[in-house]
Order: sequence, then C-alpha cells, then structure tokens
Amino acid sequence: MVSEKKIIEDCIRGKRYAHEQLYNAHAPIMLTICMRYSKDKSEAEDIMQEGFIKVFSNLKKFRGEGSFEGWIKRIMVNTALNHYHKNLKHYFHTQLEDVQDAIGEYNDSDFHPDENITRAKIMSLVQQLPEGYRFVFNLYVFEDYSHKEIANMLNISISTSKTQLFKARKWLMKRADNLKIENVIS
Repeated sequence: MVSEKKIIEDCIRGKRYAHEQLYNAHAPIMLTICMRYSKDKSEAEDIMQEGFIKVFSNLKKFRGEGSFEGWIKRIMVNTALNHYHKNLKHYFHTQLEDVQDAIGEYNDSDFHPDENITRAKIMSLVQQLPEGYRFVFNLYVFEDYSHKEIANMLNISISTSKTQLFKARKWLMKRADNLKIENVIS
C-alpha cells in the first residue's frame, strides 16, 4: 500500500493514479461534510467537486502540519461557505432581545434525539434547516468555531450567531419530537 505522503507527492507531479487514489480515499468523508452545508446531495457534490479542485491546485501549499484530512476538511468547509456567500439570497436579522430570550430559554440538555432515529434521518433534518440556521449550527456544533469566529465568517453579529444557533436547535428538537411520534405510529 502506498503511503499518503507518496500519493501527495505523486499528485504534485501530476500522476493521474495518485489523484484518483487521493480522491477515493477522502471523498466519502468530504461528501458527508459538504452534505451538512447543503440542501441536497446534488449541491453537496458540487461543493465537494469545487473543493477537490482547490485541494489539487493547492497541494504544494500543504506543509504537513496537522493532518492532511483536516487540511482537506477546512478547504471543504471554506468552499461551502463561499458557495453560501455566492448564493446568498437573504440576510440574517435579529434583535438583541431575541438573543437574551434564546439564552434564557435554551438548555443543552433539552436535546436528546430518540435512539431509534437513524443517522440518515438526523442528516436529513440538518439539511432541512433554514440556510442561516444550518450554517451556524454546523460551524458551531461540528466544526467547533466560536460565535465570534462564525460572525466573522458569515458577516453577521455575534448575537445573530447565537440566535441562529438557538433557533436551529429549537427547530431540530421540534422535528426530532415529530420523528419520535412517527416511530411510535409506524
């Protein structure tokens, strides 16, 4: 088996087999990441393809600090954010009072998805989140960014980031409760 370092070196040299191996090794995980930021699989595949173009054209810039998969992941997340900004159709709006209400009402222990809800159903729910909620939720929950970092990335205020996260969690809790009811009925 060829090492990842060798595959990267061969990609830089333009060897076709290496591009294919690198893509095949990382595409499934990257598609999952892109799916979290898109409304459907087709959009996720477009984002991933654009991301891999960036990966291949910037391989020389990978310095080997940290994991290669982490480097690709950052490119995919940034590509998804760029896609979002390019296609921005609405802006976030919020009031400071909404944030205070959100902080006062929400408790992380409130969200306990039913064990019978599959990963696919959870992914589907995340994809159904309104766009603003989805991006803040993914960046905060999955990518571990702070509200300040998210606000900078999305060009929104910190309070808007907090409100969007609160609303996303509330939206998901409501839909997860509906799935629990559906599971009992079916």
